[in-house]
Amino acid sequence: MHMKFRKTSGFVASILLSLAIFPGTMSADNAAPSPVSSQVYSEQPFSIQVVDSETGRGIPAVELRTTNNMTYYTDSAGYVAFKEAGLMNDTVFFHLSSDGYKVPQDMFGYYGQAVEVTPGGSATLTMERVNIAERLYRLTGQGIYRDSQLLGKTPPIEDPLLNGKVMGQDSVQTIKYKGKLYWFWGDTDRVAYPLGNFRVTGATSKLPGQGGLDPDVGVDLDYFTQEDGFVKSLVPPLPDGANIAWVFGLMTAKDSTGRERLLAGYSTHDPNLSAFGILQFNDQTEQFEQLVQFPDKDDWRHPGGQASYYKENGKGYWVFTEHRMPNLRVPATYDSIKDYTKYESFTPLKPGTTYNGANTQLERDAAGKLVWGWKNNTPPLKQDQEKELIRLGLIKENDPRYFQLKDVDTGADVTIAGSSVEWNDYRHRYVMFGQQMGGSTSGLGEMWFAEAPAPQGPWTTAKKIITHDNYTFYNPAHDEFFDKEGGRYIYLEATYTNTFTDSEPTPRYNYNQMMYKLDLANPKLGLTPLATDLANGKAITSSSQEKGHSASLANDGNSQTFWTSASKRPQWLKVDLGVPSTIQRVVLNWGTTYGRAYQLQVSNDGKKWTNVYSTTAGDGGVDEIKLKDMKARYIRMYGTPRSVFDGYSVRDFEVYGTPQNT
Repeated sequence: MHMKFRKTSGFVASILLSLAIFPGTMSADNAAPSPVSSQVYSEQPFSIQVVDSETGRGIPAVELRTTNNMTYYTDSAGYVAFKEAGLMNDTVFFHLSSDGYKVPQDMFGYYGQAVEVTPGGSATLTMERVNIAERLYRLTGQGIYRDSQLLGKTPPIEDPLLNGKVMGQDSVQTIKYKGKLYWFWGDTDRVAYPLGNFRVTGATSKLPGQGGLDPDVGVDLDYFTQEDGFVKSLVPPLPDGANIAWVFGLMTAKDSTGRERLLAGYSTHDPNLSAFGILQFNDQTEQFEQLVQFPDKDDWRHPGGQASYYKENGKGYWVFTEHRMPNLRVPATYDSIKDYTKYESFTPLKPGTTYNGANTQLERDAAGKLVWGWKNNTPPLKQDQEKELIRLGLIKENDPRYFQLKDVDTGADVTIAGSSVEWNDYRHRYVMFGQQMGGSTSGLGEMWFAEAPAPQGPWTTAKKIITHDNYTFYNPAHDEFFDKEGGRYIYLEATYTNTFTDSEPTPRYNYNQMMYKLDLANPKLGLTPLATDLANGKAITSSSQEKGHSASLANDGNSQTFWTSASKRPQWLKVDLGVPSTIQRVVLNWGTTYGRAYQLQVSNDGKKWTNVYSTTAGDGGVDEIKLKDMKARYIRMYGTPRSVFDGYSVRDFEVYGTPQNT
C-alpha cells in the first residue's frame, strides 16, 4: 500500500521530492535535457533496455508504466522504443514490473526508475531475477523484436515482426524428424479476424549447428502457409466431423516398408470431446492424415501430453504425460502405436481393476509388497488418486510412492497439472518440468523442476523455477534437442496467457510461446552434487564373455555397448577402482538379459568378498542401489541364477563415491 501525505510544508515537500527523483534518475547516455519551454518533438525514439542484473541480457515482457498509466512492454531483446509527444525532453518515471523479476522499493513504496528522456538517447535499467530459470525470448506472435526494429537494431531472427501472419499460438509439440525440427501448435490467432485456425498449424526449423540458430539466440520458424500467407490447417476434416482438432505426443516409427514416419496422437472437439486416434504426417502434402480412430473416446489408452522416447531392457518405448504425470507408454513400433490395446499404464492397481476410492484393489506380492509396474488393461493411478489412497491407508507408510511431489524447501504438496519429462546426461537422471495446479501466486502459472531415476519416477521433491502473478503458463515442453554442454543447460517453453485468470492480456505476448533456460549447475536449485563414476574406464574383468561383448564395454561410458556373459552359472563382473574408496551408490544398467538373482560384493584385496546387497527379484532396466558409505577397492556383481539362463548382459556398471586418498 502506498503512503499518502496530505499536509506538509513546501520546504519539506521539496526535499522529499528531490530525494525521490534525483537518486533514482538515469541520465541519457548521449544527450542532455532541453528546457521544457523549448521542447521540440522529434521522430527519434528514446531507447530503454531492461536487463537481467545477473547476466546482462535483455528481459522480455517487462512492463514500464508512466505516472499517468501509459504502459509499454519490452520486446524479446528487452527494448522499449519510447516516443511520446510532450515527454521527449523531460524526467519520466517508469514503474517497472515483470513476473519473476524485481526492482528495489523506494522510500515511498514505488518500484521503478526515473530517466532523462531525450530524442535519440538511451538508458539501461536493471532488474533482479527471482526466477531460477532465465527468460530468453518469445517464439511466436507479432512484434517479437518490434522495439529493436524501431530503434534501428538488427534482430537475430529472420522474421522479427510478423511470421506466417500469426498473432498467437497455443501449446507446442516439437520433434526431430528427417534432420529438421517439426513444430506444431493448437489454436492459432490471425491478423485479419478474431477467429483463427483451429485444426493445427506447424513449421520447421533447422537444428543448431546444422544451419539453425543457437537456442540462446532464437528460432527461425519456417511456417506451413496457405496462399494468403496465413498458416494453413494441417488436419483436414476427419470422419467424426468435429470442427476442432489438436495433436499431442509426437512420435516417429518405421512403417512396414522401413520408412520413418512422423505420428501424432489427436483429439477432436465440437466443442466437447469427440474422438481420439493417431495421425500420420504426409511429407508431400505437408498435412496430417488419419491412421486410425480409437474406438472409445472415454478410454485412457491414447497418446497425449508430451512424448519422450526411452529404452527398457533393450526395448524402445514412448512415454506420455497425457494423465499429467509420465504414467502411460506404448512400444515404439508402428503397429503398436496405432493399436490402443498395446498401451500400458504405470500403476499399483490390481490388473484389470480401476480406481474406486476406499474399495480400490491394489496388487501385492506374496510378501505383501506393493507392486507398482507397467500393466495392460489397467488405468494409470493419477497423482491425486495416489494421495487419496495414502490418506485412506490403502497405500501404507512403507509402500513406495511415485507421484507425491513435495516442495523441497517447505515440504508442501505440489500438484501437477501438466509436465514434460526427458533424460538428462548431465544429471544422469530423468528431469521434469511440471506446471503446478493451485500455486500460491498463480493458479496455473508456477513451474517446477524435479528429477527421478526412471521416467515413471519415483518423483519425490521439486524446486520452483518460474513464477507468475495471476497469469497462466501452461502445457510445458522441454526442448531436449537444444540441451547444451552435456545437458547442463536445458530449455523450456510453454504458453503464456491470461486464460483462467482475471488479468488483462499482456499486449503481443499473450497466448504465445515463451522460452526459458535453466542451468542445472545453479546452486539455487539445491540439487545433490554430482558424484563421480569411480568405475568409468577402470580395470574390469569378468567370469566369461561372448565374442564382441567384453567386460570393458560395461564401464566405457557408452550405454549402447554391453558386456555379455556365457550362459553357465555363476557369473560375475568385477571392477578394480584403483584405490580404496567410499562407495555410496551403484547403478547397473542391464541389457536384454538381466540379473533376476544377484549380489553386490566388495573387497579390499580382490580375494575375500563381503555381500553388501542381494536380490532375487531383479526386473531388468536400471537398478540403482544405495550403499551406506561402504569402503572398498574392489566391487563386483555376482550373479546367482537358480536354473538354466541365457547369461547376463550389462550396459553400464557405474560406481559412485569418493576415492579415500582425495
